[in-house]
Amino acid sequence: MRVEVINTGTELLLGSVTNTHLAFFAKELFPLGLRIQRQITVPDGDAIREALVESFARADVVLVTGGLGPTTDDITREITAELLGLELIESADVLNAITQRFERRGLKMTQRVKRQAQVPRGAAVLPNNNGTAPGLYLSHSVEKQTPHLFLLPGPPRELKPMFCESVLPILQKVAPRNAVESRTFRVIGMGESNVEALIGEELLALDGIELGYCARPGEVDVRVIGTPALIERAAQIVQTHLGDNIASTDNRQLEEVIVAALRERGKKLASAESCTGGFVANRITNVPGASEIFVAGFVTYANEAKTNAIGVDPALIAQHGAVSREVAAAMAVGALKNANADFAISTTGIAGPGGGTPQKPVGTVFVALATRDGATQVEHHNFPTDRETFKWLASQAALDLLRRNLPALLPKHC
Repeated sequence: MRVEVINTGTELLLGSVTNTHLAFFAKELFPLGLRIQRQITVPDGDAIREALVESFARADVVLVTGGLGPTTDDITREITAELLGLELIESADVLNAITQRFERRGLKMTQRVKRQAQVPRGAAVLPNNNGTAPGLYLSHSVEKQTPHLFLLPGPPRELKPMFCESVLPILQKVAPRNAVESRTFRVIGMGESNVEALIGEELLALDGIELGYCARPGEVDVRVIGTPALIERAAQIVQTHLGDNIASTDNRQLEEVIVAALRERGKKLASAESCTGGFVANRITNVPGASEIFVAGFVTYANEAKTNAIGVDPALIAQHGAVSREVAAAMAVGALKNANADFAISTTGIAGPGGGTPQKPVGTVFVALATRDGATQVEHHNFPTDRETFKWLASQAALDLLRRNLPALLPKHC
């Protein structure tokens, strides 16, 4: 079945509001064997009619978001009724629900608000437990050559529960059940072209497999779609060639993998950061449950802070420089001892655009890992890019150094 999404709202095209609906829809629809073929975002007004006409001509399911509210620019309901030749009638049930909501909040009803109780004749009302505007469903019509049409509110806090509670049950009845699965391998520390060179030819030789790549700084997602049997064959190929470069096979971020594994084992982590300015700690503490494993994060940007906060010897800094293998190791060891942690990672580097030398150019970074019962490890990388991307890549390198030294963190079901 061909699924299309029409997002309405001038605010989306002005950049005032970020459109997050596509990612949500795509993830919820895939288990039903449905995939979005096209998305379009249009401003309020006649562009909605044009988009509907285009989608009606080729889609089996159309999801429309926005334009169901009480203001003058909310005209999705009216345009749809006009286009389908349907009369708008007031729904007593919808009006009663809106009235009760306003009474509970002590608000005064207006005629504009009552507009939301207007329903195209024959449409099914999708209850909105988080707002006033209900959703609407118009079933597929062979006579009118129209698809399964869903009109949904724009705000995500209203749309998402409505979609899960009302839309998915309808689609489960009409969608063909395709026995396909998807698995994503998150690969760390390799470029997209290198990953493709190692696995692309063998994966494409699997008849019926769909292969895709998504590259981001410091990582590449390898996505395979196919039957369960094909997915397992593809997984063997990916595991054979990429091995411990695979951080996860379930869409988890690198920091999520680390936090989960350390929680399972009751281990503690600390960090000491210079060039990343606390970004490693930020990524870790963004993960729910991080408080169980993360003890402390030391942001020691100045040389004096490296000495005063975590005990780095000033003579070491004077001899080798703050950006050096030796200082990175001392930072990790200092954080480990001061936080009484099981593991500590550190970063020190030159983010630029100035400060580089021929020996240590802009983009140079050292990351280190110290453990209670093992030797301290240090890695040297070069990420000549803008400051924000540099900080991300440096944090990625530090976190991955920890991951690769914990074999239990590697995916178990590749």
